[in-house]
Amino acid sequence: MSRGVLEKGEIRVNPSILAADFGELAEAANDVAPVTNWLHVDVMDGHFVPNLTIGPPVVASLRKHSAAFFDCHLMVTNPGELVEAFAKAGANLTTIHAEVGDTEALIAQMRRLGLSVGLALNPDTPFSVAEPYLEGIDLLLLMTVFPGFGGQSFIEDVVPKIKEAGAEIERRSLRVVIEVDGGIDAETAPVTARAGARVFVAGTAVFGDEDPPRAVVRIQDAVLAALGGR
Repeated sequence: MSRGVLEKGEIRVNPSILAADFGELAEAANDVAPVTNWLHVDVMDGHFVPNLTIGPPVVASLRKHSAAFFDCHLMVTNPGELVEAFAKAGANLTTIHAEVGDTEALIAQMRRLGLSVGLALNPDTPFSVAEPYLEGIDLLLLMTVFPGFGGQSFIEDVVPKIKEAGAEIERRSLRVVIEVDGGIDAETAPVTARAGARVFVAGTAVFGDEDPPRAVVRIQDAVLAALGGR
């Protein structure tokens, strides 16, 4: 059963270290720590997506320097082989893709490990694929780009799916939080917020800015304005 990773009414800008300088990850994490307590870790295996990034050893090293809530997005073909290693490395939440299959067993595995549970859908995967698992997850990640590389343009066609997911979560009175990832900045985040998103993964918009903390606050303020100042 979902246990909630945010309190009702809360939002989070979630900086993605994929866009940070990999030689200075600890510094990047600490730079944004005063303005957000979440950090998004993109894990790619070069198979499920055409890119290769970081694994549990890097997360374990980063954990020594950061008290952030580590949201580890596993864009991998065999997440069941990795979730335990990420749990031991210091992940707080791991998100697996519904497209890889075996979703129910993977959710149960993450729960046994004490992790918060996320389920992701690619832009062309309908919400109906995730709907049967809503009661077992804490976070639903709706990709607003096709995963694999940072710096892509926001796919506006995903917005109706965000609305659909939000309506069903509300109808069932669940504590599942909707997260969006891909092309998120101060212009696009409010669009997804009005549709029902509450966690906003921003990589290039944060770490590509000369002042990452200011960029986080800019996105946060834009979202709050879109939600009527809540």
